[in-house]
Amino acid sequence: MRLLSLCPSNTELAAFLGLEDQLAAVDDYSDWPESVASLPRLGPDLSINMDSVEKMNPDLVLASLSVPGMEKNVEELVKRQIPHIVFNPQSLDDIAEDLLTLSEACGLGETGRKFVSQYNEKITHYRSKAEQLQDKPRIYFEWWPNPIFTPGRINWLTEISALAGAVNIFEDVELASIQTDWKDVLSRNPDYIFLAWVGVSQKRMKPELVLKRQNSGSSAAVQRNQIHLLQEALYCRPSPRLLEGLEHLADLLHPGHFSS
Repeated sequence: MRLLSLCPSNTELAAFLGLEDQLAAVDDYSDWPESVASLPRLGPDLSINMDSVEKMNPDLVLASLSVPGMEKNVEELVKRQIPHIVFNPQSLDDIAEDLLTLSEACGLGETGRKFVSQYNEKITHYRSKAEQLQDKPRIYFEWWPNPIFTPGRINWLTEISALAGAVNIFEDVELASIQTDWKDVLSRNPDYIFLAWVGVSQKRMKPELVLKRQNSGSSAAVQRNQIHLLQEALYCRPSPRLLEGLEHLADLLHPGHFSS
C-alpha cells in the first residue's frame, strides 16, 4: 500500500507494525525511525499541504486529532474524498486499538495481531511488577512551562506513571491536559519533577527555570535534586514508543526492579 502519515505518532504506529517501507511521505516532524528521513515531506502536522497529499494518490492517509487544530486536515481529506483513517488515542488501550485498526486496514492479519500482543504483554509485565511495590513516589510531569500544562487523569502519562510504580500528582483531575500554576504544583509537593516540554529537545529545556520559581526550594523534588529532563518524543506522542519511555522512567524510579 501507498501510505501517507500526517503526524509523528502515526508514522511510529506504522513503523511498529513493520510498515515503514510502505510510507510514501510523512509530515515535517516525523523523525523516527531513521529510515523516514529520506521520505518526501508534506508540511507541519498542523499545516499539511493537501494539494501534495492529493497529487500523491495514496491508498491510505493516516490522519490524527491528537493535537487541537488537526481537524482541518481531516475536513480536507473528507472534502477531497481521499481514503483515510483518523486516530485520536488518549490511553495505552486506545493505542493498541489503533494498531489493530491500521493492521487490519493494511491486511497484516496474524502478523499485525502478534505485534499488538507484544505491546500488551509489555504493559502487563510492568503492571504486575508495579503492584509489588510499596513505595510509590509522587511525580509531576510538565508539558509546558508558561503557562504551565500538565497531564491529568485521562492521559497516557498517568497510566505510564502507575506502570512505572509512581503516582501522577494530578491524577485526581478528570482532564487529559490541565492548565495550572506553580502554586498548585507546590501544594501537591512531588517527589520528582519531569520536564517534557512539547516540541522542545532535551538540550533546550532549562531546569533553572523551575529553580527560579517562587518557593521552589520548599518542594521535596528540589530538595532531593530530583528534576529530570525527558526525551519529549518518548512521552508526548501517543505511539508504542511510550513503552520505551516507560522503561526509562521505571528504571529511574526503581532501579533494577522491573528487569528482575
